[in-house]
Amino acid sequence: MKITIISGSHRAEAQSLKVAGFIQKTLEAGICDEAPILSLADNPLPLWDQGVWDGDDKWKKLLTPLREQLASSDGFVVITPEWHGQVPAGLKNLFLLSSKNELGHKPAMIVAVSSGDGGATPVAELRMSSYKNNRLCYIPEQIIIRNVEQVLNDDAKDNDERSDSFFRERITWSLNILKEYVSALELVRNSGATQTDKFNNGM
Repeated sequence: MKITIISGSHRAEAQSLKVAGFIQKTLEAGICDEAPILSLADNPLPLWDQGVWDGDDKWKKLLTPLREQLASSDGFVVITPEWHGQVPAGLKNLFLLSSKNELGHKPAMIVAVSSGDGGATPVAELRMSSYKNNRLCYIPEQIIIRNVEQVLNDDAKDNDERSDSFFRERITWSLNILKEYVSALELVRNSGATQTDKFNNGM
């Protein structure tokens, strides 16, 4: 089982990457076999343009390894910081560049990250507008890590003990639920019911 962790922050040294590292260790400690991190730090993907649909060589070269990585994944953890109450543009761009061939009918868990008491609005944004055509399936469980600088740090002295222990336990519990969705939705995809060339876009 391969669960890819998508770290949606543009920053090179982001709290989202710290959270991704903790989730990776937790997943690889017995929940799944592989848990690679796909980081959007430094904006590695140009903004979508018509060439994606036209099959331009520059896009083929850029997107082929990305699509192969996503297609080989059985599920996803999508980590988003909250920037101005929104999902970062680079993360939304990733979903514009992805299709049902890579993400379709695979489960994903949202993890929102906030330096303060926020984090709810990017969850709502992802659930509302990031899955329609690529058919990604967000599971009901989600994590909102508030005051993220105070939790999941390697040095225990940097953590708020009560919050840190809560988030570690809650994340582990939720990832085990994601694992069961991975197994369940594999049956859905293997059934053949989701395969279509007629209804390529969601409604």
